Parts: sequence; structure tokens; C-alpha cells
Amino acid sequence: MSDTQKKRIVITGMGIVSPIGHDIETAWQAMLSGKSGVAPTTIFDASTMPTQFSAEVKNFDLSRFIQNTDKHAQGNRGSQFVVAATAQACKQAKIDTETTTPTDSIDRTRLGVYLGAGEGSVDNDVFFKALAQAWNPEERTMDWATWAKVAFGQMTPSHELEQEPNMPASHVAMLTGARGPTRSCLTACAASTQAVGEAMSILRSGDADVMIAGGAHSMIHPLGVMGFNRLTALSTRNESPETASRPFSGSRDGFVIGEGAAALILETLESAQKRGVTILGELVGYGSTADAFRVTDMHDEARGAIAALQAALQDAKIDKEDIDYINAHGTSTLENDSIETLAVKGVFGPDAGSTPVSSVKGTMGHLIGAAGAAELISCVMALRDNTIPPTMNLHDPDPILDLDYVPNAPRQADLNIIINESFGFGGQNNVVILKRFEA
Repeated sequence: MSDTQKKRIVITGMGIVSPIGHDIETAWQAMLSGKSGVAPTTIFDASTMPTQFSAEVKNFDLSRFIQNTDKHAQGNRGSQFVVAATAQACKQAKIDTETTTPTDSIDRTRLGVYLGAGEGSVDNDVFFKALAQAWNPEERTMDWATWAKVAFGQMTPSHELEQEPNMPASHVAMLTGARGPTRSCLTACAASTQAVGEAMSILRSGDADVMIAGGAHSMIHPLGVMGFNRLTALSTRNESPETASRPFSGSRDGFVIGEGAAALILETLESAQKRGVTILGELVGYGSTADAFRVTDMHDEARGAIAALQAALQDAKIDKEDIDYINAHGTSTLENDSIETLAVKGVFGPDAGSTPVSSVKGTMGHLIGAAGAAELISCVMALRDNTIPPTMNLHDPDPILDLDYVPNAPRQADLNIIINESFGFGGQNNVVILKRFEA
């Protein structure tokens, strides 16, 4: 499809379940006020871990969002979170849920789902109990027959099924009756931005009229946390969890693992206008690249990130001078923040220092597969209020990092075009560009 024929893609609904709020307005106000969602971990006993805190979703109750919770009772944390986020987004976009006879005029065969979703956790109690019973400490060997006997007798089949990363999308399809294109991707921390970008491509191609796009993830379990600890990627600031996520700070020592879900309703402009729903913003550009470098490291010259930014700008037919704000990936790791800064400089050149850049991970931590979509929602809210959310806990700037990171307090600004960046482990780079909607 030529550029002149590209369909316009708009956002008509949003929902979120996060460590700083279970609805859009609560989470947004927490971002602006700097309220932290980080605290000592309670999902499991992390007292022997190098990192003993996380950004958990607290006091979540699925029944607040849907009526028929039985269908999703066996869903993993991520699946239940995204069902709630989708219910919020659909309500805002006037899309019926939990019914076999919808009255919203949307053809369910042209309603699709695209989620960036992570794997669910294993049934940890039984899994580790089976390991302990099967381990022979004298011979330092495993008796796998014993492991299988314990696991087969006590593990719940549906819980094991919920480990599959496609399951959150399946739950969303059941909730909404969506029978159009359904996709899942797991490109690390860039997954839900990729989901949004590729959902936009599906709509542009004419294969769907409406797409539910976003992400869901929870890795706050022993295997997830220890894996990131082994990579030395997590902060170990156990004495001060609330200030541990400090993007672009000179004292940053790693990211804070979080969990949650975010969902956005994307649809063609024609569909939105036909249905008479409120348009919250327009997606105009998408860029996706790989570093082809190392398993966990970004390329030291930021080549993949630069290419993704350039591709998104080209797709949007927008000059870099027109960008009003960049919502950064900003994880609070030594590597990401420095290379992301290098990428912005590589693309924006002399204008880099005058373009505001901020990361909301200082308040809600890193939602991994759900991060990009949650941060895109913050971009939509920034457009609504002409307010840039701050980079919290930035009290000792890294002298090498010299962009305008909007430290510690929100900033009023005339916002029209925003870049949302997501850069994942393995060199996965995804960028979307959001624009204030003009009829």
C-alpha cells in the first residue's frame, strides 16, 4: 500500500492495571505526583534474593471489572490483569464484552487482538517441592522419575497451560468475542510496543477494522527474579526500594521488576467515525529493528535504536524537529540509559538537548512485556493534559547523560507529537509515534 493510501489509525479506548493504579486516571496521577509502586516483594519469599523488592500489583480484584470471572479464574496474573485492562478499554471505546449478542455494530470477524505477552510462571510450590524430593545430595543427581511422579500428582494442568505466552490473548478474545487476526509476540521489553505497531499495520492493510493491542506480563517469581539477578540487571537497593528505579541517574544500579497489563483499542479512522466514538489520539509511525549484536546487550553505537527511530519518523513522514517529547525506555540500568541517550543524540543531533525526554519507570518500575503499552498510555494522557510526566528519583544526574530528562516534577508543554521508545534484551527495538488527532 502506498503512503498516500495508508489508512489513518486512531486510539479510542485505553485500560491499565499497574503497580501504581488499576485504572488510567489513578495511574496517571501517580506518575505526575511521583507516587511509587515499589515495595518489598510479597508474592514470594524473596528474603534470600539479592533483590528483595519489586513493583507488584496490589489488591487486584478481577470482579471489579467483569461479571463472569469463572472463565478467567485459572488465568495467570498477566492474563487476569489484561482482561481487566481490556474491559476498561472496551468500555471507553463503546465495545461490548461478555456477550454473545453484541449491540456495538462491530463485526467480530474484523475485531482482532495483538498482545506482547510474557510466559506465565510455573506452579512454583509444587515445582520446587518436586525438585527437592528428587534431588540426591550425596550423588548430586536428579531422580527424574520421582520428580515426574510428584509433579504429575500435584501440578494443575490449567496452570501449566497458562505458562504459554499466547494465553493472555486467548482470554481477551473470550472476553470480547474477537475472531479476527490474533497474534502474540514476546520480544522482551519491547513486546507491547511491537504489538501496537504491528496491530497498526494490520489495520492499515485492511485485514481488520478494530484491534485490541497491548501487553501483559508478570515475572515476579523466583525464576524470573533470580534470572535477572544473575544478569546483574536488577537494582539491589534493598534499603530504599521506593527510590531504586532512578532512570538516567548517576547512581542507578539496575531496573526494578514490575508487573501489569495495558490495553488500547486501535481502529481505522473510518471505523471510529462511523461508530461515533471519541478519538484519543492518532498513531502515525512505527519502526522496528534488531541490533544483531549480543543476547542481552544493546549495540554500543546504538545502531538498532537509531534505525528504529529513523524508520518510525520516515513511516510517519514527520521531521525530527516536529517532535515535542520523547517517552524513553529509561530502565535505570547503566547500559540502557547511556545507549538510549546516544540513540537520541544520533537521530536528533543538535536538537537533542532541547527535546524533553522522560521515563515513567521511576514510579511503576519495569513492566517488561507490558511496559511499552503502559507507557504509550502515558503519552496519550500527556497529550490530553499538555503535561510531560517526570523522571522520578533523578537527584544526581549522570554527568555523561546530558539531555533534558524532566527531573522529579511534571512540566507543562504544548504537545502535539510524541515518540514512545521500547528497547528490549536481545537488541529488540520498537518505536511508535503518537500525534494529537486532527479531523
